[in-house]
Amino acid sequence: MANPPVCKIADFGNFQYKQSKKKQKTKQKKVELKGVRLSFKIGAHDIAFRKKQAEKFLKQGDKVKIELNLRGREKAHKDLAKEKINNFINSIETKNEIEQPLKTQGSRLSITIKSK
Repeated sequence: MANPPVCKIADFGNFQYKQSKKKQKTKQKKVELKGVRLSFKIGAHDIAFRKKQAEKFLKQGDKVKIELNLRGREKAHKDLAKEKINNFINSIETKNEIEQPLKTQGSRLSITIKSK
C-alpha cells in the first residue's frame, strides 16, 4: 500500500524451503508434561479425581508427572509414600509405562509416566 509501490526481490527456492518448514512445524504434535500432585494424607475422593485427570492426560498423549510432597513427620515414612504412589499408578486404567523412575529430591517424590 506504499506510494510508490515497493516490491522485494527474493530467492524463490529459499521461500519454498521456509514455507515447507512452517508446514512441518504445524503438523508436529508437541507432547506436554502434565502434573498431578498427591499428598500423604489424601482422601479417597481426591485420589479418584486425580486418577481421572491423569487418565485424561494420558489419553491425550501427554506425559504425566506424579509428585508427592512430604511435610514434617511424614518425611520419616518415605516407604509408605512410595507405596502410595505405586498404588496410584497401578490404579490408572489406561496402559502406561514409566518414563522416569521414582526419584527423591529432598522431601519430594516424583515419577513420570507416559501412555503406551
